[in-house]
Amino acid sequence: MSSDYFYSQLPAVADFLEITNSQNYVSVPPDWQVIVTDIVGSTKAIESGRYKEVNLIGACSIVAILNITTDFEVPFVFGGDGASLLIPPSLVPQAKEALLATKLLAKLEFQLGLRVGIVPVSVVNQNGYDIKIAKLKISEHYHQAVFTSYGLTHATDLVKNPDYADSYLVKELEFQPKADFSGLECRWQDIPSQHGEIVSILVLATSSEQKEANWIYRQVLNKFSEIYGKEIDFHPIPVANLKLSLDERKLMQEAKVRFPKGARSESPVGNWLQQQWYLSKIKLENYLGAFSLNFKLKVSATDWGEYKNIFLDSTDYKKFDDILRMVIAGNSEQRQQLTDYLETKYQEGKLVYGLHNSDRAIVTCLVFERNGRQVHFVDGADGGYALAAKAMKQRMKVINY
Repeated sequence: MSSDYFYSQLPAVADFLEITNSQNYVSVPPDWQVIVTDIVGSTKAIESGRYKEVNLIGACSIVAILNITTDFEVPFVFGGDGASLLIPPSLVPQAKEALLATKLLAKLEFQLGLRVGIVPVSVVNQNGYDIKIAKLKISEHYHQAVFTSYGLTHATDLVKNPDYADSYLVKELEFQPKADFSGLECRWQDIPSQHGEIVSILVLATSSEQKEANWIYRQVLNKFSEIYGKEIDFHPIPVANLKLSLDERKLMQEAKVRFPKGARSESPVGNWLQQQWYLSKIKLENYLGAFSLNFKLKVSATDWGEYKNIFLDSTDYKKFDDILRMVIAGNSEQRQQLTDYLETKYQEGKLVYGLHNSDRAIVTCLVFERNGRQVHFVDGADGGYALAAKAMKQRMKVINY
C-alpha cells in the first residue's frame, strides 16, 4: 500500500504548546525521503546585505517541491538559509529535477551556491535515529509540520558532512533541471517592529531524554509568554505595518525567479525582456493591491478587506524541528530579560540558544490562492535565523555539544 498519504491523514493539533507532548508524534515511514537544502557560504552573503536573497532561495526549494505534488500534503520547514522537506518515494525523480533547477536558479540569477541532498529515512533509522512528526494547525489554509527525535537533524548533518555528503547530494548529471516556482511572491516592504525590535530565537534542549527535553521547551515557551505577553503583543507582523512594496530592486527578485536564465527563452535579451515585462506586471498589481487594501475592495475572488487577516493567520513565525525557532516583536528590556533567562539555563546545562536582533522583519510568501492556501515565511532582517544559528553553534562548541 502506498504511503503517499501518510502526512495528509495525520490529525492536527491546534495549540503550539502541544509540540511538547510526545503523544502527538508518529514515526515517518522508512520509505520516505528527507530533502535538505541550504546556502553554502550564507554568512558571507548576509554580511554583504543579501539576506533577503538567501531567504528567497530557501523558499524556492520549498515551492518547487510543493508544485510537483498532486492531491496529498508534503511536510516542510523553512530555516532562513535553507529548508527541510519530506517526500514519499513516488516524488523522488521529479523532486531531483526540481532541486537541480533551484540550484541552477541560485547560481545563475543570484550567484549563490545551493547545497541539495536527499537522505532515505531508512538510512536515518539504520543509524539509530527516528524522525517523528506531528501536524500543527496554524489556520484553515496552512498546517505546519513539527519534528522531534533528532532524525531530521541527523539527515541534515549527513548532507553537510563532507565525509558522507557524496552519497546523498543530488548531482547535476542525474536529471535534467525542471521546476515550477509558481506561487512564490516577494511583494511586501520590510516590516518595522511594533515595539522597536524583532528577535530571531533558536533554542535546543540538551537532554537526550525526550520527556525532559519537552519539559525544557514548555518552560521556555511559558517564559516567552511571561515576558512578552499574549501572541497579539509579540506577533512580528502587525497589520498596520504591512505594506506592499514598489521598490523595483526588491520586486525584481521575484521576476528573476519566475523568468530565470535558461528558461523559456534561449536569448539573454529575450530573458531580460521577460523579466522586465514581469516586473512591470507585478508593480501594476501592487499599485492596484495597495489601492484595494486601502479601500477594502472585493475584486473578483479576492476580498482585500480581509486579506491582511488571512495573511496574518498563515504566517510561519514559530516552529519546531528538533530546535525551537521563533521570530518575535518586543523591546530591548524584554530581550534582556529573555537573554538573562536563557543564559541561566545555558549555564545550568539545560539548553543552548542563539539570538539575533533587528528592527524589522522580512517575509517571503507562497500564495497559491489569494483568499485560500498560502504560507508566509517570517524572519528577522539582516541575518535572522542564520545568524542566530551561528551564535548557537558557538555556544555548542563551548560545552562540546
